[in-house]
Amino acid sequence: MRHLMRGDTKPMTSTQWPPFDWHNKAVIVTGGAGFLGRHVVARLRAHGLADHQIVVPRKADYDLRRWDAIQQLFADTQSALATRQLPIVVIHLAGNVGGIGYNREHPGELFYDNIMMGVQLMEAARQHDVAKFVAIGTVCAYPKFTPVPFREEELWNGYPEETNAPYGLAKKMLLVQPKPIASSMVSTPSTCCRSTSTGRATTLTRPCPMSSRR
Repeated sequence: MRHLMRGDTKPMTSTQWPPFDWHNKAVIVTGGAGFLGRHVVARLRAHGLADHQIVVPRKADYDLRRWDAIQQLFADTQSALATRQLPIVVIHLAGNVGGIGYNREHPGELFYDNIMMGVQLMEAARQHDVAKFVAIGTVCAYPKFTPVPFREEELWNGYPEETNAPYGLAKKMLLVQPKPIASSMVSTPSTCCRSTSTGRATTLTRPCPMSSRR
């Protein structure tokens, strides 16, 4: 996730991303209390953002599968920022995610929850004219038989592995949607793990930006 915060350095991909100023922004981090999200929130704070600039919606308050809850999230965020007039950035990390066994037992729920969260958040972001929208994809979106190492050109060349398909396809659909948003990106870390010594989240391979508009 380092590249999300380091617009002033060359990312670990073949694409040169332009600098992005995270200061004087309000950042909504969905899933910000989760395994990956809390590390992103920590990096935002380390980057100089104050607590009032970081919004971490909790499921008990905002069910992101519901359109009315998403609209309420934006309304509450804008109301809280009314006197500061900060542009809003959305980093969408929330998801219904599990292992192979969970994927087999809940394919419909995985597809529904993830696609509803993703497409509705992105549409609401467009309607509210956010400064930037960043969504996290998944390597599960790639075809079942993809040459290693994976390349972006292979993404649409087949159906995902069946166990991962509901989750992978729900995330993959977000690649079709960003065009109306002036600044949007879907980025795919291959695999995340946590160091037992530091507790830090680490990507095992280089994150790959599958689609972006800057």
